[in-house]
Amino acid sequence: MQDKLLQTPDGVRDTYGTECEKKRNLLAKLHHVLKLYSYHDIETPTFEFFDIFNRDKGSVPSNEMYKFFDRDNNTLVLRPDITPSIARCVAKYYADEDFPVRLCYTGNTYINTLKLQGKLKETTQIGAELINDDSTAADAEIISTVIDCFKEIGIKDFQIEIGSMDYFVGLVKESGISEETAVRIKEYINIKNFFGLSEYLKELNVPDNIKEAFLAFDSLFGGEEMIDRAISYVANDMSVQACERLRRIYKALSYYGYETNIGFDLSMLDGYNYYTGIIFRGYTYGTGDAIVTGGRYNNLLKQFGKDAPSIGFAFKVDELMNAMNRQDIEIPVERTDSIVLYEIENQEAAIAFAMKKRADGRSVELIRKSTRKSLEEYVEYGRRENFESLIFVEENNRTQVFDLSQNN
Repeated sequence: MQDKLLQTPDGVRDTYGTECEKKRNLLAKLHHVLKLYSYHDIETPTFEFFDIFNRDKGSVPSNEMYKFFDRDNNTLVLRPDITPSIARCVAKYYADEDFPVRLCYTGNTYINTLKLQGKLKETTQIGAELINDDSTAADAEIISTVIDCFKEIGIKDFQIEIGSMDYFVGLVKESGISEETAVRIKEYINIKNFFGLSEYLKELNVPDNIKEAFLAFDSLFGGEEMIDRAISYVANDMSVQACERLRRIYKALSYYGYETNIGFDLSMLDGYNYYTGIIFRGYTYGTGDAIVTGGRYNNLLKQFGKDAPSIGFAFKVDELMNAMNRQDIEIPVERTDSIVLYEIENQEAAIAFAMKKRADGRSVELIRKSTRKSLEEYVEYGRRENFESLIFVEENNRTQVFDLSQNN
């Protein structure tokens, strides 16, 4: 029973010591970039009413949410996603604002994934949302913010893949297929099962050029040159305009000097159902999944009472740390200033010394020496815990200083 009390539930874990400090420092670096782009901090509750995240809002499936009840029998959930909470806040507090609203956040999300998936159920995110701006300039700015975040933390090898929900939706409308059929086709494209898609399309009564267009998603990725090829497969304005929008975004990103970090992938169709325009993911070495995701969600705020175009992104901080570790990118950890060690007869002098240090803004760990431990053991402890020095307070206010930044 005692052993069980020391364990955490599946999908969650403790973060402590140096790892915890590295995580906080990483978040601070990312937050610094968001502040440079003039994003303002916002905090939303860890749990909210179920309706904030229900299927109509396009968030995660109900069976993947942690649900519980309050005293009034309202169904509450631990937030599986932060964007719908931001949408609710903007509709409430910025109802009449029509100038751009820039908000950023840091928080944990909770998704009850299957145990066999091996994913954390509690993850930390840091992200930003740009509301009231439907321009390609806003799309490019969001993506450039993501790129600057990568650069700020020292990741050089990364790629941002951009897709468009509108391209697929336009083709669906052009084909005249049912919503159910469109969902089935989308699933085949998501899992890259184009053999299965080919077999499924044979059963459908749609023109051959439409079948060819759906199968072409297998090759609709690459650089800017892919856009012309994508246009050649469609004859509807929505899909064509989606491609032209991608071209304008690419041009704007070239002004930032970031075109080399950009690629396109129109088969990227999964993610939350509230996405309406461009969607994107960021990849780097050392992890098999995207470590940043985002996109445009022009209809989400409307469900909370404010009709406002929006776009945003979120970094998966835990995955980001894994990637940085595998790439041997060091996250700096500052050394704590000093340990002030004393024996009981010198307590008064040691406390006065430590208080003066703290008044000067220096961090001090004050320790009364145990008779069961040697001075050498305290020195070793100080090195292990990243202290700069150990100051041993002796009689008559004399001190003995040990430099712990050296290993000898």
